[in-house]
Amino acid sequence: MKCIQCRGKAVIELRQHNSAFCRDHFFEYFERQVQRTIEKFRMFGPQDRILVAVSGGKDSLVLWDVLLRFGYQADGLYVDLGIGDYSPASGEKARAFAEARQAKLHCVGLGRAYGFTVPEASARLRRVPCSPCGLSKRYVFNRFAREQGYDVVATGHNLDDEAAVLLGNLLHWNEGYLARQYPVLEAHEDGFVRKVKPLVRLTERETAAYAVLRGVDYIVEECPFSRGAQSILYKEALNKLESESPGTKRQLLFGFYERARERFRSAADAALHPCARCGQPTTSEVCAFCRMSERLVPVTQGR
Repeated sequence: MKCIQCRGKAVIELRQHNSAFCRDHFFEYFERQVQRTIEKFRMFGPQDRILVAVSGGKDSLVLWDVLLRFGYQADGLYVDLGIGDYSPASGEKARAFAEARQAKLHCVGLGRAYGFTVPEASARLRRVPCSPCGLSKRYVFNRFAREQGYDVVATGHNLDDEAAVLLGNLLHWNEGYLARQYPVLEAHEDGFVRKVKPLVRLTERETAAYAVLRGVDYIVEECPFSRGAQSILYKEALNKLESESPGTKRQLLFGFYERARERFRSAADAALHPCARCGQPTTSEVCAFCRMSERLVPVTQGR
């Protein structure tokens, strides 16, 4: 197998593109895809302050690595969710990455800052852990970015992630989620900070290969609460389709962006206004995070 550009020995084959690359040309390909996505969707510019949502996993660390290589003003935010041995291990990967590159990493402990961890919330609310986890991360990232003056929150969601989410939303006809499924969610005057996904053109396999070849050290273990998640079932189904018909994931996701998303836009038109408790944007009088917090932490304890 030879690189399609230099005819040297290829290190990765990309069947969906009918191509293969050596190490250096794979880097060029990967970084070109990221820059193309940033430019096409007008995600941010050189003057913007970017906050990368860092988990310690390959996708978020690779995204941060690429943005730093491009020269963007990119800092990281790691949220310690209090998940057994997993959170300390993933936090250490994030801190080691930042230290090696002299990059700025902010850390917020959910337990210290808000009085509960994801396992505690899951047990006491009798919800699957992914529910309080996702809600908490979205809230903390937006609030921190707003309070610290960041223009954009960037997440490491890749093509596999977004295609699986889209499949799940289509199967259940979640119109509100379909309306918001896009690589850019614009800022709102009531405090919603712009959210972007620069890795949306790249697969999980490509991101993992980039991490290994660039020497980006990340936590290999999956979150223990991810086992059995529906998103994994959707990824497995899409992987089977992809193996039979390379390019299926890209066709599904970008076909939706180009041909179907506009049809759901009205489902995302609910007005935002400040939460009566915390001031963060919400469509209700009190935001979902505050409602959850009030069930978990006595009001007298505060936040």
